Amino acid sequence: MTGKRTRYSADFKAKVALEALRGELTAAQLAAKHGIHQTMVGDWKRQAMEGLTAVFSGKAAAQESAKTAEAQVEKLHAKIGRREGYVVGRKRIRRLMAKMGLAPIYQRPRTTVPNPEHRIFPYLLRDLVIDRHNQVWCADITYLPMRRGFLYLVAVMDWATRKVLAWRVSNTMEVEFCLKVLEEAMARFGRPEIFNTDQGSQFTSPRFTGLLQQVGVRVSMDGRGRWIDNVFIERLWRSLKYECIYLHAFETGSEVRAGLSKWIGYYNTKRPHSGVDGRTPDEAYGANAVTKLAA
Repeated sequence: MTGKRTRYSADFKAKVALEALRGELTAAQLAAKHGIHQTMVGDWKRQAMEGLTAVFSGKAAAQESAKTAEAQVEKLHAKIGRREGYVVGRKRIRRLMAKMGLAPIYQRPRTTVPNPEHRIFPYLLRDLVIDRHNQVWCADITYLPMRRGFLYLVAVMDWATRKVLAWRVSNTMEVEFCLKVLEEAMARFGRPEIFNTDQGSQFTSPRFTGLLQQVGVRVSMDGRGRWIDNVFIERLWRSLKYECIYLHAFETGSEVRAGLSKWIGYYNTKRPHSGVDGRTPDEAYGANAVTKLAA
């Protein structure tokens, strides 16, 4: 005989969703704090972003989403808590694993998850000479390991000058935080001729590609599984993680943002790159702008 599934109130869901929206804690930290499954954090945050707290008012759509989340928890508990006729609670499993020194081995999160219903655009950069700023921009998402769980970082980079134009951190991988970083980059630096990404569902979303097409930007996408097609931003992730993330035990989203702000500021303004003739990204981007004006 098993216990009944916990049903959460609208106020509780709204509270968790608002904490998730603040981005201070990872989804895993929020789940542990409130005693819920991690998938619920993402589900409730997504619902809040779509309709704010109105979705938790007891309407059919909200109830259906809650049932789905609860079904996922029950399925997970069935896998790890009950086997061959034995009924075991989560707390007992956790206590016994700790006593025996057992711990799960976690894979790193997948940041490129395609959506088969989204259109995939062709790769436009093959054999293309890219030698001026705002000719090609690229974007990508990477994970940031925390003491518990992960945060996600999206950045937009100017291909020719390696300058990071905009970046944003989130505790879930929704299209909204990718749209915001794109809007910020275009508001500050204009728009590119071509915008290149991988085939992740955030970037193939009609909302993302539609925004680019509305302003006349050509959309380019890497070949499936070909990280080399977006090599410069992949190199950025490696440097950022080894020089910033792995050296600090960041606890909260605000600590991560402060650390990233400092490192990216250094990267743009003080770190020379052999790929841009020993100049910093800011110097290369500014020199390109001056050259264009002179022409």
